[in-house]
Parts: sequence; structure tokens; C-alpha cells
Amino acid sequence: MASKLRVFTKRFFIFANIVVGMLFLLACLVPQLDPKHWWFISFLGLGFPFLLLLVILFMLGWLMILHPRPALISLLALALGYKSISHFMAFHQPKTFRYVKEPGQFRVLSWNVARFIELKRNHNKGSETRLKMLDLLRQQNADVLCLQEFHTSTNPEFYDNIQAVQDLGYPYYYFSFDADGDRHYYSSIIFSRFPIVDSGKVRYPRPSLPDVLLWADIRINSDTIRFFNTHLQSLQFDRHDYERIEKIKSVEDSLLANSRGILSKLRKAITYRSYQADIVHKVMGDSPYPFLLCADLNDVPNSYTYATVREGLQDAFLKKGNGIGRTFTSLSPTLRIDYIFADPRLEIHQFRRVTRRYSDHFMLLADIGKGK
Repeated sequence: MASKLRVFTKRFFIFANIVVGMLFLLACLVPQLDPKHWWFISFLGLGFPFLLLLVILFMLGWLMILHPRPALISLLALALGYKSISHFMAFHQPKTFRYVKEPGQFRVLSWNVARFIELKRNHNKGSETRLKMLDLLRQQNADVLCLQEFHTSTNPEFYDNIQAVQDLGYPYYYFSFDADGDRHYYSSIIFSRFPIVDSGKVRYPRPSLPDVLLWADIRINSDTIRFFNTHLQSLQFDRHDYERIEKIKSVEDSLLANSRGILSKLRKAITYRSYQADIVHKVMGDSPYPFLLCADLNDVPNSYTYATVREGLQDAFLKKGNGIGRTFTSLSPTLRIDYIFADPRLEIHQFRRVTRRYSDHFMLLADIGKGK
């Protein structure tokens, strides 16, 4: 009887290992599948880190109980999915970020500032998150700032954040000035210490407002570099959605009832981002200058959005970072959705995530120079 139970248990876990391996490989295919046609498979991209962990655990489990042959199932899956793994994790040794810039290099900063948290003028010294964020910007000594979800206002009761950032030493800027109510403006923005010689924007098809693709040609010493900045379609989760996610995590109420609305928003956002990613890729391809893209893609490295936008470009985190590189502070510790991409004609010298939880996104820094 015990022998039959062992045989059954072994076969069950082999079968489970095969199923997990197949789901993992299917998740590895997500970047190649346009969500406009394969949205139901695109969901697997979000689960890639957890499928990867399960594949590794199966392999280690078989080796620990001295059954090396079933471990080959996981080993084969890992070998076939190496490219997706290499996009998910950076394998460099951690290094201290050098704040003194080297000659011939410039520093770019990308950050989703979440409207600086505080919109209305606030004199409560205990809650001035906005001032802490501005001070953090100042400390980085960046040459170009690419900020997403930036809010400013010409109403004196609210903050003029354009002037506040200019006072940090960034006299030049390009902003799309998309209205967010009377005398309020909300979009992405590019600030620079160097002159902006040309600029423009591309609007995505509705319902993507206020998401736009900005570009600014900036004269840095004797070179002109084009900086792109964008924020792609978010999930638009509200408080009720986050409450549903917590119920799903704690297995409260009906799983189906709590999942239906969330899956619908996921599908819409994934599909919208696929259109936006195609536009970003095409516009960047028309740049007459070496360029950089700072972006809150609202999507993970194992996605069609990332693969389309990044095609042919360097990912600063993968070049100089280490680990998983989480950039979004909520929902899951695996969410790297903010990026700095560089044209191959440029060289990435160093990279840093600034993990202060002032916004719901972490700040990104990269030092860039001319390629060899």
C-alpha cells in the first residue's frame, strides 16, 4: 500500500511539474503575442515571476530527494526560457552609485511623481511630502528630469510645480499642458539644465488622455540628444479594486465575483498599451539623433509592451543594475514597470533605483555617455 502511494505521489508531482513547465514556457511567449489578439495569454506575463519560482522549486525538490531525471523537466524549461529570465533579472554585482559625474557624461532621472501627492497648498509641516520629493530631486544632481504623472496649477491655492522644479536649477522644460480641471494641468514633463532646441508630442488614440509621448532635443555640450518621456495606459484601479485584490489574497467571498472587474480592467489596459507601444516604437525609429526613452510603461519586462518598446535598445537596469529591480511599490514585489532605455549609439555607465517611498513609484537614475 505504501509503495503504491509513493508511486502515485511521484507521478502526481511529475504531472504537476510538467503543467507548471508548460505554463512557464507559455508565459515566455507572451512578448511575441499581440494582446489585441492574445489578451487571454498576456495575463500569464504578470505571473511569470511566480511560475519561474515554481519551476526552480520543482527542480531543487527533485534534486533534494535524489530523483535527478524528473529535474530535467524544469531544467529544460529554464533553458528554453533563458531570454525571458534575462529580461526579468539583472545579474551584476551591486555597486555604489557615484554621484560625482565623470567628464563627458550626463545624468538622466525618470520618476512617476504621482502628482507630488499634495495638490493644494499645505502648511502642515508634518505632511509635506511634496517638499521631500523636491529635495530628493535636488539631491540627485541630474541634468535632465523626465517626470510622469506631473501636476501643476495656475490657481494660487494650488502648487505651481513647474516653477518649483525650475527653482532647483532646471530653467528649460517641455510640458504638454493637458487640462485636468480648471487651471490644473496633468501629464508628463521634461526638465533640463541644458537648452531645449526643439520639442514635440504625439497623442495616443483615445481613451489614453492624458497619456502622451513627449520628445525634446537637448543640446548637451556639442551633441544633440533626443529625450522621449511617456506614461502608458494604467490599470486605473480604484480603492474598491484594491479591496477586491486583498479579498482574493485572503480568500474572502467569491473568487469569481472579486476577479471579474479586475480582469476586465487588466484586459483593457493590456490592449490599449499594445497600440501605444507600437506608436512609441515607430516614433523613436524616426529620431534623427541618438535618443533616450524614460517611461512608466505600466507593464512588466515579460510583456508585448516591453518587447515592442525596447526592441533594439539598451535597458539601463539590465546593463548596470542587479536583482529584480522593482519600481512599483504596491501589489507585488516583482513589478518593474518603469524604465530608462538608451539608443545603442549611447553608453550606459551606471544605474540606480532610489527606493524612497514618497511616490508609489521608485526614482530611476542613469549616467549616459557617447558610445565608443
